[in-house]
Amino acid sequence: HVQLVESGGGSVQAGGSLRLSCQATGTWADRNCLGWFRQIPGKEREGVAAVSLETGDTYYGDAVKGRFAISQEKGKNMVSIQLNSLSLKREDTAMYYCAAYEAPDGSCYMDPRFVDVWGHGTQVTVS
Repeated sequence: HVQLVESGGGSVQAGGSLRLSCQATGTWADRNCLGWFRQIPGKEREGVAAVSLETGDTYYGDAVKGRFAISQEKGKNMVSIQLNSLSLKREDTAMYYCAAYEAPDGSCYMDPRFVDVWGHGTQVTVS
């Protein structure tokens, strides 16, 4: 099965930048997508950014387009993604989760209902 290990996160001032990383290992089966979702207390989990491991296509949530950039690195039996963020805003404060999934149509459309493997999460606080 797939295991996801997140790193990065922490506290940063508004306007700053942060990098989150996710290392995925194991058997991928039918999952073609690796991405990030985020959640604040009392709200639903939302998609931040994702990448197709097959095509390299990237997907972004409307709230982060133009500010976040996802990239993919492939290693031996390991895939990691890095989420680089510029011009962080206070509303980016949330718990960020790495996710492995595939949408029913084969794309990497970000819907938490499609995710069957989650990381433990890493907190990002923007002040």
